[in-house]
Amino acid sequence: MTSPVSRAPRRTLATLVAGLLAAFVLLVPALPASAHDQLVASDPAADAVLEALPAQVTLTFSSELLGDATSNLVEVTDAAGTVVSDGPAVVDGVLLTQALTGEASGSLTVLWRVVSSDGHPISGEYAFTVEAAPSASPAPTSEPSATETPEPTMTTMTEPTETATPAPAAGDDASAATPLPWIIGVVVLLAVIGVVLYLLVIRPRRTGTDGGAGTRPGADG
Repeated sequence: MTSPVSRAPRRTLATLVAGLLAAFVLLVPALPASAHDQLVASDPAADAVLEALPAQVTLTFSSELLGDATSNLVEVTDAAGTVVSDGPAVVDGVLLTQALTGEASGSLTVLWRVVSSDGHPISGEYAFTVEAAPSASPAPTSEPSATETPEPTMTTMTEPTETATPAPAAGDDASAATPLPWIIGVVVLLAVIGVVLYLLVIRPRRTGTDGGAGTRPGADG
């Protein structure tokens, strides 16, 4: 007869085995899905804004792709649905390159479908935008219309050139200044003559007259 103590380890072991089996059943379906490759980078990048349509689109995956251009496809369309991808895509290890052609603007959509390294096909899409730079328009020139009266032209008056007056010669200045010194000289000369005449002629006469009048009374006495 088996004891209750020996039954406990058997039940614990059975429970552990059942849990492992359940975990294995749950994990097995998820293993293939987790092995799929993924798109890790793109050029142009998602939501990028460019000034012109690029020459090509390059996609980079996490592992090398299987198959050729017939099983790895890239299609690029513009906002009107026009396909701008040119020719088949080129597979080079983890890179998938698709050439583009033509001109496009607005939102462009990139659709891709490749064969993962585990043999399962995967697909996806993303978009980028092309916005052409505005061309510089020449500045409008204002031309007078037929009914527009032209503005009068301002004529610049040229001021007459001042003619330099020749400076008077030294002789002219001397002749112009000559009358005043001569007048002063004449006045001084006349004053000197008057003083000489007074001292030599008039004063002696007065003295003689005064002296003669004084001697007459003495003579009479």
